[in-house]
Amino acid sequence: MAETSTKPYMIRALHEWCTDNGYTPQIVVRVDQNTMVPPAHIRDGQITLNIGVMATKGLVMGNDTIEFQARFNGVTENLYIPVGAVTALYARETGAGMGFEVEEPRADQTPATNASTAGFAAGADANTAAPAQSQAAPSPEPLDAKRPKLTIVK
Repeated sequence: MAETSTKPYMIRALHEWCTDNGYTPQIVVRVDQNTMVPPAHIRDGQITLNIGVMATKGLVMGNDTIEFQARFNGVTENLYIPVGAVTALYARETGAGMGFEVEEPRADQTPATNASTAGFAAGADANTAAPAQSQAAPSPEPLDAKRPKLTIVK
């Protein structure tokens, strides 16, 4: 049996660490045919998303996918992100986080269908904040004393 990747566990741990410390967890995602995100917010083949508790609804961070609902310009969207497409997770306020290798999509991995997102409510609650819109990926080099270098893991 093949060993399970550490990547989804690290993503969940960093998300929890950001949340526990009052930081905004952000993920950088390489967008491909298996990624379901609002196309208007994709820049240079990637998107940066706020995955904080107040910015998401129905956030599920599994071993293969990250699924949630978020608002973009007042419109509720269902997002589907293969874990392999996540290139970084970091705290917006400090830049502390981790970079990840991008995995090639598997042939059997496809975007979510209405059946898999049926559990989402029709609209996000009033406390849901919009995810961060297109931002450049965090630099692998520190931008200042508060931005540590991201560590690349497999």
